Formats: sequence, C-alpha cells, structure tokens
Amino acid sequence: MTTPRSVQRTYFLLLFGNTLAASLIWGINTIFLLDAGLSNFEAFAANAFFTAGMVLFEVPTGIVADTAGRRISYLLGTVTLSVSTLLYVGLWQIEAPFWAWALVSILIGLGFTFFSGAVEAWLVDALTATAFTGTVESVFARGQIVSGSAMLGGSVAGGFIAAQTSLAVPFVLRGAILVVMFVVAFRLMHDLGFTPEKGGSIPHEVRNVASASIDYGWRVPAVKWLMLQSLVAGGVGIYAFYALQPYLLELYGDPQAYQIAGLVAAIVAGAQILGGVAAPRIRQRFRRRTSALILIAVLNVVTLGLIGVIENFWAVLALIVVWGLLFAAAMPIRQAYLNGLIPSRQRATILSFDSLMGSSGGVWTQPLLGRAADVWGYAPSYVFGAAISALAVPFLALSRRENTPADTLDLSELQAPPPEPELVLSVQHPSHLCDPSRAAGG
Repeated sequence: MTTPRSVQRTYFLLLFGNTLAASLIWGINTIFLLDAGLSNFEAFAANAFFTAGMVLFEVPTGIVADTAGRRISYLLGTVTLSVSTLLYVGLWQIEAPFWAWALVSILIGLGFTFFSGAVEAWLVDALTATAFTGTVESVFARGQIVSGSAMLGGSVAGGFIAAQTSLAVPFVLRGAILVVMFVVAFRLMHDLGFTPEKGGSIPHEVRNVASASIDYGWRVPAVKWLMLQSLVAGGVGIYAFYALQPYLLELYGDPQAYQIAGLVAAIVAGAQILGGVAAPRIRQRFRRRTSALILIAVLNVVTLGLIGVIENFWAVLALIVVWGLLFAAAMPIRQAYLNGLIPSRQRATILSFDSLMGSSGGVWTQPLLGRAADVWGYAPSYVFGAAISALAVPFLALSRRENTPADTLDLSELQAPPPEPELVLSVQHPSHLCDPSRAAGG
C-alpha cells in the first residue's frame, strides 16, 4: 500500500465495513431495549451512558492512537465493539437490570472512540506520505458517499432481518462484521507518514502527547473556536436525529407505523451520499472554507426552525432531506479545514478531542431539549434546538477571523516546502482574494 489510490481504497473499505456494522441496529435499537424489559426512560438513559462513555474515553483513546499507532487503535476498536455488542445480546436474553445495560453502553462508547480520530488521522498522514496531489475534500466526500451507501443498506437490512428473524440477529451480525473488519485492517492498514513514539514509559508518553494536544489544539484560536462550535451544534444534531422518529410518528398519526420512523435513517443516509457529491462543488464556490461553513450553519438554523414551525408530515419530511444535505455537505469541508490546522503527530488526539466536544454537547442538549419536548412537545423543541444552533455561528466567524492558511490552502499545499517570500506576499495580498484559480482549485 504505497500509492494514494491504494490508501483511499483501504480507507473506503474500512468506512464501509464500520458503517455497515453500526447501521444494522440503528433502526431497531430503541425497540430492542424496550423488548428487553427496559422502560422508555431506562432505554434513553442507556443511550445517554453510551454518549457519556464516548466523552469519557475520547481523549485517552486518541492518545493511544498517537502513541501506539492509528492501526492499533482501530484494531482495539473492532475487538471492543464486537464484544460489547454481543454482550448486549446476552443482556437482552436474560432481561438484565438497568445497571448492566449502563455498563455495557459505556463499553460500546469506548469501542467507538477507538475509531474516532484514528482513521481520519491515518488517512491524512498516509495521503501526505504517498504524495497525494488531489484535494482532501474530494476524498472525505467520496468517503461520505461510501458510508452513506453502507448506512442506507445497513439500516434497511437490519430492520428487514429483525422482522424475519428476531431483534437479536442484527446485533449478532454486527459483531461478526466487526471481526471481519479486524482481519481486513490487520492485513491492509499500516501507519504511513506517522511513526508512533517508542521508548519511555506510557505515562510519560501520555503526558507528552496530552500536553502537545493542548498546545496545538485548545490553545490555537482557530481550532478552539471550531471545538466550541462543535460543543453547541453537535448535541443539537444528535437530538434532532433521534427525536425525528417519534416526531414523524406523531405527525403521521400512527404510533405503531415503525416503517415511517425508519425513514429517518434512510433519508439521512441518502442525504449523506448526495452531500458527499455536493461538498467539493460547494467548496469550489468559496475561496475560504469558513465562508461555506458559516452559510451552511445559518441555513441549518433556518431548517431546524421550520421543522418545528411547520407541523405537517410531508413538509417536515422534505425539510429533513434539506437538513441531512446541509449536515452532510458541511462535514468534508470542516474535516479538511480542521486537519489543515493541526500537526500530524497530534492529529488523532485533537480530532478525538473535537469528537469529545460534540459528544459533550449531546450530554447537555439532549436532556434539555428532551425536557422541552415533554413540556411543550416535539415541534417547540426543534425551535429551541434552532436557537441553540444559532449560537454556533459566531464561533465559526471567530475561527474565520484568524485568517489561517488552512482556510484557503489544500493539504498538499500546507505540507509543501515553504514558498519564496515573494509568493508569500502575493498569497497574503488582498487582491488574491479574487483569484478565480484559487477559488476553484484550493
């Protein structure tokens, strides 16, 4: 695996397998928990423990990726998630008490954190090491198309398999697919362009990486503002996705029409595919990445508000499509921007910390918006969610104000040798803002 093309093939294969495994249970997870004897409160509390597990382990597993290697982190993730998924099946069979579900949910959160940051950091480093000359947005966008296709197929297949067999079978299949992905990653995924730290004690290495991640992450204003934006907007996105299922059933008028609730995952999957196709084209319309991100964020606020104001099933269904497209189109652009802001050695840790901020947003916004839904209904809760999302726009503007090279240049340009002084001056000159070649290709 020594060419950009082979690196991308491996990345897409890992994305497809992971997403397929995960999405097999997305359409039935809540039903599975209720069928195991949990109440509605306990079922959603178990999901909250999963989110808390991601918050708790994001940074430690990111440090594992930066010290032991991205490949090791991925392999640990497949093992942890496969075992914890099969434990879920065991708890379902014995109708275990809530505390057991809480513990295993935290373990599932740990499994996912081994993936977050590590795979993305591995891709960026490997592309750089193999002299990739394309735009990183195009790779992330194709990745979204791959994962969206896997999500669409997995969510539909999971519901069909559960209906034909039992609710436990999709969970067993998920564990089996993760075992296959362990073998695939063991053979194909090798750290390129990154050498894990060797020698010294583990605590010493952890302190070094953690300190560097603070210096290159939180203390870098452009990165810090992005993380705060994730803290605000990420939680609203989590709530919006999971609340759509009961909200659509309410608008449809049939609380037993579970096939309607399954539309949410299918719509988001389809939107992810289309958003991945659209992201590079959207990027070409803007010289600066933050310009695209701010516009998408504003449109996201408007869309969430309309979902709450227009209480019509078909109208809300159309707005869900728009919301999913906006979210999917923003992700590759944001990924490229954030990766351009951070150095290779701390990349996995800082990306994990960014994921932690998004998960932390879910910890505080989900109970808040859930309480709003209990008191006033689902529709007003979406209006409140739109108001919270609006708070994220100023953080993007503050990140834009830093005028970092990552806002305009692509990864290959950021990694290139320093240009001559005359070129630096021409890049920074205001007249360069109108350069159409940079707007189209950077």
